[in-house]
Amino acid sequence: MPCNYSKQISMDYQTTVSTNENSKKKQKKETRRVFNQKPTGAFIGASWLALFVGSIAYCIGLWNATMEFNEKGYYFTILLFSLFSVISVQKAVRDKLEGIEVTEIYYGISWFTTIISIALLIIGLWNAELTLSEKGFYGISFMLSIYSAIAVQKNIRDIAYIDRNQDKDEEDLF
Repeated sequence: MPCNYSKQISMDYQTTVSTNENSKKKQKKETRRVFNQKPTGAFIGASWLALFVGSIAYCIGLWNATMEFNEKGYYFTILLFSLFSVISVQKAVRDKLEGIEVTEIYYGISWFTTIISIALLIIGLWNAELTLSEKGFYGISFMLSIYSAIAVQKNIRDIAYIDRNQDKDEEDLF
């Protein structure tokens, strides 16, 4: 009798698994929503303006700084490195959201490089012989630049996603 009982458990388990798989597939289809609101022109403009203001202010600050050229290069490289890193993070997050395959190594490296770039700026400013207002200026213009880079990338992806889905919807009508 115990032998039949174990077979029954095995069969119930298989049935439960297949039922759960089917319900998960249905849930994915039901919860997948199409976002059809494009970002407004004001938000797009504000994002680009913030990116340019933050990046140009940071670079003007470096140009006018009384640092050695190697220090200026360090801070400039951190800005470029961080802009690339946050765009990579945004791309990886958005790809996952849209169901595009993203390798875990790319996703992890994107986050790692973003965190490292911010940490390198903090370490550099902490040890720099600058006034607190200069350190604050670099920190704020840096954060404005990387935040706005994410917003610009998001706007570009939103518009492309919506345009792609509108084209598909128009094709389905004909």
